Amino acid sequence: MADISSAPIPQKTPNDPGAPGSAPPPYPHGEVNQQQPPSYMSPPYPAHPALYPPSVCSVVPEPPQPGFVINIAPPGEDGISKAEEPEIKMDSSVVGVLPDSGPIVDTTFEDKTIRRAFIRKVFTVVTVQLLITFSVVCIFTFSEVVQKAVQRNIWIYLSSYIIFVVVALCLTFSSSFSRKHPWNFVALGVVTLSLSYMVGTVASFHSTTAVAIAMGATLIISFTIVIFSAQTRVDFTICNGILLVLAVDLLMFGFFSIFFHSTVLQIVYGCLGALLYAMFLAVDCQLVMGREKYCISPEEYVFAALILYLDIIMIFLYLLILLGGSSNN
Repeated sequence: MADISSAPIPQKTPNDPGAPGSAPPPYPHGEVNQQQPPSYMSPPYPAHPALYPPSVCSVVPEPPQPGFVINIAPPGEDGISKAEEPEIKMDSSVVGVLPDSGPIVDTTFEDKTIRRAFIRKVFTVVTVQLLITFSVVCIFTFSEVVQKAVQRNIWIYLSSYIIFVVVALCLTFSSSFSRKHPWNFVALGVVTLSLSYMVGTVASFHSTTAVAIAMGATLIISFTIVIFSAQTRVDFTICNGILLVLAVDLLMFGFFSIFFHSTVLQIVYGCLGALLYAMFLAVDCQLVMGREKYCISPEEYVFAALILYLDIIMIFLYLLILLGGSSNN
């Protein structure tokens, strides 16, 4: 304790370099000894901009995700030849979604195509029916042997009438039967033959001139009505109720004309009947063509052919009554 307290205390002088307080700091100081920052190093990637092929819209490519390897091997070097490249198949259910897809289905065009095929089929069948019927009428009218045989066997006429009514009602009220091929054509053939025999029998009681005039007038009237119904903008399909009322009135007029038989009543009855069924033909033609509010389904081609055929035949029969060429029998 005595030695430490008696030891001399060193004096600090400002100009003494060996003094502990004047020792330089351990780090460099001053403008010369200051550490300069390292010079700028060039980046590891090329400094010049990358050259890309010109494109319409410049899109900056995104860097690939870690672990994703891009294989840019040309075709043939990666084990798959160019001819063996997988073909991308498109589902048919999405056709028409892409703007550049070729086969686009147009529903309106398909409906028109089906309707035109339906019209051709119906009028072809009606033409064949009319050829058969008017051929039978010509044979029954111009052949005297056939004419006398038909007039003596009225029971065949009655049998044909019953067969016609039964089969025509089946085709009218049974949709499954009228659509079942080939039985619908068989039934339509039976109706055509039975009605042809009936019309031929009726024509055999008239003069040859009256039958020929009635046939020509029927063809002209029918052809004109078909063309008019196809071109006009007037909708006749909404007149079914009115025509039904007129048909009932005509039926009652014909019933009461039996008790008051005269030439005038015969002419009036024939005119009214031919006019009424000409209107029915116009309505049925528009139903078949499907251009108005109501139309017939394309599956009901047998029913459509039946109603057109009956309209034309009824016009022919009423024209025979109008001409008044019946004999005394």
